[in-house]
Amino acid sequence: MIMGSIIRFIVSALVLFLVAWLLPGISVSGFTGAILAALVIAVLGYIVEALLGEKISPQRRGLIGFATSAVVIYLAQFIVPNFLSVNIIGALLAALVIGIIDAFVPTELR
Repeated sequence: MIMGSIIRFIVSALVLFLVAWLLPGISVSGFTGAILAALVIAVLGYIVEALLGEKISPQRRGLIGFATSAVVIYLAQFIVPNFLSVNIIGALLAALVIGIIDAFVPTELR
């Protein structure tokens, strides 16, 4: 269980690092910054899902899940300001790419 969570965060950080490298409007300060940002994004996502229900969870993404992901990614920069920088377009693009990756790599495997 713990090893699976560690692997999931490392893969999430790698995806975030790749997204920041490929897309304009989002930047991550090194792999350590990507790990920290992935952790913050995961915690924020968990809180939002707990408050709003499973309709916005990664397994049930739709337009609301996409928008929620973009907002979570955007808000994470205020929690880890020295490690993550995102503008609105970057958050939308990152949510889109991460959503596409989630469609091909089931959450249980990440």
